[in-house]
Amino acid sequence: MDLLPTKWILTLFICSFVTGIDCNSVEKKIYVDLNYTVPCVRLLNATHQIGCQSSLSGDVGVLHVLESEENLDWVLNTGHSPPYMVILEAELFTRSIMMKLKNGSRRVAGVAVIEPNTNLRGGFSPHMQCPNENTGVYTEKYDPAYAHCNGTLWNPQGNGLSYEEFDFPIFSLKDDNDTQVIRQCYLDHNRALNGSVPEYPLCAMQLFSHMSAVTDTPTCIRRNRIQHDFSISPEMVCDPLGGSNIWTSTRPINNTEKGHKNNHSFVIAAARLDSRSFFFDLAPGAQSSASGLIALLAAAQALKNITEATQPNKTILYAFFEGETFDYIGSSRMVYDMLNDQFVVDLDNVHSVVEVGQVGIRAENSPIWLHSDPVSRRNSSVDEEVKKLIVNFQAAAANINVSLQEPQESQPLPPSSFQRFLRAQPLPGIVIQDHASTFTNRYYESMFDNPENLNMSYPPDLTPEQQLNFVTETAKALADVATLIAQTLFLQAGGEAAQAASVTADPQIVTQLLYGFLVRSKNSWFEQIVPSDFSSRLVARPTNFYTGVHMQKSEATFLVEYILANLTGTVVNVTQDDCKNQREDKDDKESRQFYSYAWVQGALAPNSSERDSFCVKSSVRLSPARSPAFDLDDLTSTEYSTWTESRWKKITGRIFLVASHDLEMLTLGVGIGILLASLFLTYMISSKADILFCAGREPTNATY
Repeated sequence: MDLLPTKWILTLFICSFVTGIDCNSVEKKIYVDLNYTVPCVRLLNATHQIGCQSSLSGDVGVLHVLESEENLDWVLNTGHSPPYMVILEAELFTRSIMMKLKNGSRRVAGVAVIEPNTNLRGGFSPHMQCPNENTGVYTEKYDPAYAHCNGTLWNPQGNGLSYEEFDFPIFSLKDDNDTQVIRQCYLDHNRALNGSVPEYPLCAMQLFSHMSAVTDTPTCIRRNRIQHDFSISPEMVCDPLGGSNIWTSTRPINNTEKGHKNNHSFVIAAARLDSRSFFFDLAPGAQSSASGLIALLAAAQALKNITEATQPNKTILYAFFEGETFDYIGSSRMVYDMLNDQFVVDLDNVHSVVEVGQVGIRAENSPIWLHSDPVSRRNSSVDEEVKKLIVNFQAAAANINVSLQEPQESQPLPPSSFQRFLRAQPLPGIVIQDHASTFTNRYYESMFDNPENLNMSYPPDLTPEQQLNFVTETAKALADVATLIAQTLFLQAGGEAAQAASVTADPQIVTQLLYGFLVRSKNSWFEQIVPSDFSSRLVARPTNFYTGVHMQKSEATFLVEYILANLTGTVVNVTQDDCKNQREDKDDKESRQFYSYAWVQGALAPNSSERDSFCVKSSVRLSPARSPAFDLDDLTSTEYSTWTESRWKKITGRIFLVASHDLEMLTLGVGIGILLASLFLTYMISSKADILFCAGREPTNATY
């Protein structure tokens, strides 16, 4: 038997295995992976694209820590080792610097912004100065005097960076060990001293964030359809932004019966679910989103008992809209469904609207502002109902420590979901805010719209559980606003004034909501009220309020759905199987039409790792928050949002030392030489193989 080939095969297999292990080890020695990276991603609409991306293989550049705007000349003109990967402290992340880097992009490989531990002084907003100006109610057709924020610039801090396109990657880096390694690498290898040129090897960074979609939404959706129709394994390139609206009501409504409800009148109480920042996964939204939805959640909880005991004449419908940052996706979809009998009520059922906006930043004794639409109020019947609503607000404010004011009569509504209702038909409504004209929020739609922006603080040395239950001054102030909302809604729905005074929001609930949304969603209360299947979505960081794509529930939607059910629903004694099958018992066929059921984890049993799970019955429902433009196949719509998000495969970053170009060429030349020599040697050995590898064979009749 000839064992020689088998030995060679085994030897080659072992060598290749060892080489593979050694390659991985060498890679780890060459590269330092960055642990916490959040990129700017590409978004598209009907006309263009915005955001950032890298090349397919990632972009590589020599690190340069920018120390001032004057230092830009090294990057853009005089530096000897372009392209550069520019490291920016947050103070230098300005429109002026970013546009200079954009215009000199041939020498810029990418940008990494170091996220500070404290907010910038003076404010920062990468959003527009007139948010959603083209999809609100104030158009040339509605009233030219108010179009394009004429007379009121709501967000003067806005620099528009979030709506620019950059052809290089831009990442956010947390100010931790990674950034210390980057700074030290720069100081050791790249920093020019006394006018000298840094010598190789130089510290470099590689960022991966290649985006699949290009040009605009019509282009990417067309490519999706081609992939879907002609590819065995289609790879989509973009997805519509959106998700799900969340709603519930003080009276159960048959969810299978759509359209007009005879002899029913509804007061809609609304808040938005989403926010954004320049970096897609870093949208804390404390003031822009969380303050309003927390106040409305607390108001809904305060009204639970009294509306169950004595139902007012009108039904309060709580609505939380998804995707409002991107041209009012959620509210425009609900209005569209109402107009087309695809929602449980229609617009003729809507008596009035109360929307809770930004209400988290109030200095002592500063008022809550009641904003209304001056155009619709030219209609005498609408004006009369708005005045009645204001009277109800004033009656509620008399019971609590909140003062109210109205802006001047000619001032239009601030950016708000209510504008989409007015775009369909005149309706009475009020949008409550903590500002008269320009936003008090200096960090609108930015990564700095965080607990610090709401002046949230805790005593030192508190455990996470103690922080969860510590009632902050911010929580007390927001609970007063929630009480104002609850009492006003009760009066507006036809409740008795004598009973309204007893409706009070719980500061303990408010403080737990603030902690859960803005500090960490992984806490003992949130863990109790979500199903076990979703407990992994609770994380030890603030909630990301970015809306995401319509196929997935955003973090905020997932949380608000179960929080609202917990605050407005009841615990029922049914089995886990019946609960998950949306019924009271096996014979129950009707409950699911009026109620939803959720089997949640419950609290930990004493001295045990097991939980006391239970079933929550509520009238909380989800409805689509996908822009009607995609259902109508009107991808160039000016009426509805057309925003999509590009898909990607890899988001990562790493640093390493890079050799000079001359050394790289020398290494390449030596490598080619070795390759040619090895080929020649292989040829020579092969040609003489019968001599070199001749082995005597044993005779076939050999015996052992």
